[in-house]
Amino acid sequence: MTAQASDRLGVGIVGSGFIADFHTRAFRGVRDADVTAVCGRTESSVRAVCDLARELRVGDPTAYADIREMVRDPAVDAVWVTTPNHVRAETVRAITEEVASGRASLRGIAIEKPLGRTVAEAAEVKRLVEEAGLLHGYLENQVFAPGVTRAHDLVWSRGAPSAGSPYLARCAEEHNGPHKGWFWQGDKQGGGVLNDMMCHSVEAGRFLLTPPGVPASEWLTPVSVDATIAALKWTRPAYADELMRRYGPEVDYRNRPAEDYARSTIVFRNGDGDEVVAEGTTSWSYVGAGLRLSFELLGPEYAMQVNSLDTEAKVFLSREVAGRPGEDLVEKQNAEGGLMPVLPDEAGAYGYTEEDRHMTTRFLQGRQPDEGLDDGLQVTRLLMAAYLSAQDGRRVDLADTAQAAELDSFVPQVAQGTWRPGR
Repeated sequence: MTAQASDRLGVGIVGSGFIADFHTRAFRGVRDADVTAVCGRTESSVRAVCDLARELRVGDPTAYADIREMVRDPAVDAVWVTTPNHVRAETVRAITEEVASGRASLRGIAIEKPLGRTVAEAAEVKRLVEEAGLLHGYLENQVFAPGVTRAHDLVWSRGAPSAGSPYLARCAEEHNGPHKGWFWQGDKQGGGVLNDMMCHSVEAGRFLLTPPGVPASEWLTPVSVDATIAALKWTRPAYADELMRRYGPEVDYRNRPAEDYARSTIVFRNGDGDEVVAEGTTSWSYVGAGLRLSFELLGPEYAMQVNSLDTEAKVFLSREVAGRPGEDLVEKQNAEGGLMPVLPDEAGAYGYTEEDRHMTTRFLQGRQPDEGLDDGLQVTRLLMAAYLSAQDGRRVDLADTAQAAELDSFVPQVAQGTWRPGR
């Protein structure tokens, strides 16, 4: 019996890297879905994700090297796309061509962030999916993180009705750098930390400033974007050499750097007609216990705050304890000693479990998820406005039709390999 016939969702995961591992772990909390297939370009990593799914009892997936073959598998009802940014569009094109031709039948497709490296690429991905008639979800885990969603609900249910809607969201994501070499390459990734992590902070800011149950694009109208990017750590000679030793000559931060710090200020007009602001800060130059996510939402008489490193569990290891490097305490862990935070369920805390549960439920119901590719396209447009602002040293006025139209064909200098810090 296929997953579709048994009213369970058979999920095929495309990509077999770090995020595929996170989603596989997250499906422990999704009761009506099974991981039925995994597709990737590296046989060993595909096998590892398949083995993990079996170990966690979230499925008995078939391993594939060909995406077209995988989506034709009748046990695959929906696809989670977790491939690297530079192959995202071609991956979606292959999937939608199989669906449009009738060789594959899918209920939906969920695509990891960012939707594209440029506005044009994100728009193409959205067009391909819509023309194939698929339900679609944008996999932005932070807007499903339980701490964030619960605090958001309380602010809007208790504070906003009596004092007025919130007016300032601050979101930050910081760690010491990505896991794979392609993340560090501007052409493959689409930029540096702004494209890699500001996509989280921008969408989290939109989410926090919007009432529960209301689409952010209906409540918030973008007005302007002001941004700064910088290379603070990894262009220093010793660290540039370290990147090359770690990832090879393709990652050359002496000659082809990407930013490791980014800040953006986005002004919106909300549904009440008020001006509201979302601030985002991201860096690959943070050295602390590990990945740090922080969220704040301020209103006339209230405030909320969430920090992923303020955990309910901590361990202390003295200098007499020598541990091997790893990430068994927290993602992007930078130390194995001292007082360390512990995240017992990172997939749950970061929002992957609720995100996968939401996508699964909506695909089974035949309904569009709350977070869709239109959100992903809006985020990409705001990211490109931030790059344009940082490059030109000016505020980008999104109410100006000429400036807004410029974003449709804009490619950041970082992605072109022509950006030089401090110039």
